[in-house]
Amino acid sequence: MPDAIRIEDLTGAALVAALDALADLRIAVFRAFPYLYEGTRAYERDYLTAYADSPGALIVGAFAGDQLVGAATAAPMADHAAEFAAPFEARGIDIGRVYYFGESVLLPEWRGHGVGHAFFDRREAKAREHGFAMASFCAVIRPADHPARPTDYSPLDPFWRKRGFAPVDGLTTRFVWRDVGAAQDSDHDMQFWIKPLALASSLN
Repeated sequence: MPDAIRIEDLTGAALVAALDALADLRIAVFRAFPYLYEGTRAYERDYLTAYADSPGALIVGAFAGDQLVGAATAAPMADHAAEFAAPFEARGIDIGRVYYFGESVLLPEWRGHGVGHAFFDRREAKAREHGFAMASFCAVIRPADHPARPTDYSPLDPFWRKRGFAPVDGLTTRFVWRDVGAAQDSDHDMQFWIKPLALASSLN
């Protein structure tokens, strides 16, 4: 990782001070394929404040000097909305054993320098510190022929698999947001990926 990049946990006053920058960063990164997310600062601030209010949550920032160039979130699955937890409960998975990785966002010019691995390292360490049996995140499902898919788009699946995560068949959910340029909100299918954090963990 370049010396110019500083990774640090954001808590307390530092987190409050960074809320607008975090919101703007998430909106900028998620406008790109595959999310195509038309976000608002007000919604993002509310979303991030929920993480700040969760005792087991983690928000990590990546800084180049004083500029926030990347961020990652995580919190106990039990602290998330029902849309996150319901698919696990339907499969008989105790959500109290699951640590959920919200999102990792990083400006394009800073990718390929190990920041993504640092984000996963910190969140997995936090999950193990609190005794969670598995980590999970979800990724949007877009068709391969989606008209907004760039010709040079490379899915992150190989990176996630290298980190030990795998998609679980049938473990999906649906979220609503407005795509960039759309006139109204629409449904989006999401696939959960899981990584066991202890030998005793199970998906049954």
